[in-house]
Amino acid sequence: MPKTNTRERIFSYIQENHRVSPKELVEEIKISSQALFKQIKKLLNEKKIEKIGSSPKVFYQISQDQLELNKEDIEDNKVLQFIKTNFYTVTPLGVEKKGVDGFRYWCKKRNCPINKTANEYMSTCERYNLYKDGVHINGTAKMKKTFKNVWMDDLFYLDFYAIERFGKTKLGYMLLYAKQSQTHTYINSLIQYISDPIKEIIKKYNVDGIAFAPPTVKREVQLMKELEKKVSFGLKVVSIEKVKTPIIVPQKTLSKLDDRIENARNTMVVTENNEFNTILLIDDAVGSGATLNEISAQIKRKKICKKLICLAITGSFKGFDVISEV
Repeated sequence: MPKTNTRERIFSYIQENHRVSPKELVEEIKISSQALFKQIKKLLNEKKIEKIGSSPKVFYQISQDQLELNKEDIEDNKVLQFIKTNFYTVTPLGVEKKGVDGFRYWCKKRNCPINKTANEYMSTCERYNLYKDGVHINGTAKMKKTFKNVWMDDLFYLDFYAIERFGKTKLGYMLLYAKQSQTHTYINSLIQYISDPIKEIIKKYNVDGIAFAPPTVKREVQLMKELEKKVSFGLKVVSIEKVKTPIIVPQKTLSKLDDRIENARNTMVVTENNEFNTILLIDDAVGSGATLNEISAQIKRKKICKKLICLAITGSFKGFDVISEV
């Protein structure tokens, strides 16, 4: 039987039965597992089907793109290229959706017209991008509006965690699932994505010491520890300890600014005694900024550096905000 017919039969069977396992396909189509997976690979590459789950529990179903009967085109090529480069989402089933395919999926879920929404997405992103200086967002003004005493010299984000209407940014999604998934593969993807912007800060400010805000939530794989291993770039790591309390109270569970300040002030301890010219202090996300500001206060009071730059992977747009997911 010709291979194209075999592939068509596989596709038709999946289409008719909604979600099927490899074993079911082998039995129904009556081909070997090796022959099946050869055709499945082609259908996946053509984006006609998508895989759900991971080995040994894998199922295949018709992709969202195939379920769209009428695909509206994105008319403006500039908008099209912008979405190809920037759009990113994750489905409730944990499947990455990027670029135009991801944008179509997002619009379909919300019943939004694709062309009109595409233009609105680009214009919204451009408004937020006005806050960027190259690849970094300066969040120092936000800190000055939030705290009476700001101890850091500058605060930068690599991106906002979320923007209006469209929700989490690409980096927001990557950070969230790097922490939640607990998988080294996804964490390494995030680290690879942010390494160059961190290097740029280190070079621009002649950083000679690097520090990482200790995690406040117990996890088997700690993102900040992985960052320390892979983005220290040979710099001396400044010693900061997290004090254990009878009951662990993560920063993200505190909705009042004063509570966040109290928590950070009394559970983060800078134990470093060496001196530096410029320290770069890194955190994963800045909601209120209490953790970074309180660690900065200790560093400055100990006079272990002349200049202190803080960097968060993502930050909130508003003044005091709670990013509870991460």
